[in-house]
Amino acid sequence: MDWRVVTTTFWLLFLAELGDKTQLAVISLAGSRRDPLSVFAGAAAALCLVTLAGVLLGDGLLRWLPRPWIQRGAGLLFVIVGLFMLLQRPAA
Repeated sequence: MDWRVVTTTFWLLFLAELGDKTQLAVISLAGSRRDPLSVFAGAAAALCLVTLAGVLLGDGLLRWLPRPWIQRGAGLLFVIVGLFMLLQRPAA
């Protein structure tokens, strides 16, 4: 295991996740459910599973597609999700 990669990945994700929609959702759930340990367990499990899917998908895609295509595709998906969120009706 390359600990430089581990450390770099940790800090990159830690800083990227600060203040994002996932953290805001967890803050909201923890405040409304009054069960922070259950919210933490659910959020941690979901983030682990999503990260595993990303690693497996990224590794698999690199075998078939050039890195710039993957980066552009990821950027496009990010924009699509952002537009979807922007166009959603606010919850009442």
